Amino acid sequence: MPVIKLPKLKTDKVKADLKEALSKLAKGGFRKIFDHLDQLKIKKGVDKLGIEKFINQCAFLAAGSGAIIGLGGFSTILIGVPLDIANLITQQFRVTMAIAYYNTGSTSLDFNDFMRIVASSLRVDTGMAISKNVMEEVAEKLMVNIGSKTAERLMPVVGAAIGGTVNYLFIKRIGDNLLKKNPQQTIVIK
Repeated sequence: MPVIKLPKLKTDKVKADLKEALSKLAKGGFRKIFDHLDQLKIKKGVDKLGIEKFINQCAFLAAGSGAIIGLGGFSTILIGVPLDIANLITQQFRVTMAIAYYNTGSTSLDFNDFMRIVASSLRVDTGMAISKNVMEEVAEKLMVNIGSKTAERLMPVVGAAIGGTVNYLFIKRIGDNLLKKNPQQTIVIK
């Protein structure tokens, strides 16, 4: 098996950049993604396809970006990882919103209630209020889940299969975790 030699990374700079990216994601990125979701369109999708097929559709959309990122190896990872992360978060939010609708019948969900559901799907303890720390913890868990398989995507072609599979299974697992909870555990609207 050929040995692949990667350039050395300055880990302190990478850690600082990652911490800054997590902070930006927690501050406004989640809100921006949430605001761009069409709750009525998600409702129609769940009504038309059913919850299981809707989750599968979201998982396939997530798998597509993971496969594309892994297709070209290192060169596509540098450019594509931010896009893959944005798509994966969007698909997770769509699944979360669909399951909230499926459990409650309501299509109007405010951002704080929504983030409680997202946090519970990632097993983040939210306590009483959604704070900046909770949103940073959600961002950190997402990055760990997403980044854990990035190294395997470095090999062209094989990376596509790995990237697509990892993204697909991530979204399916989120959907399964939320579906297993009863509506009272999943959403608390005051």
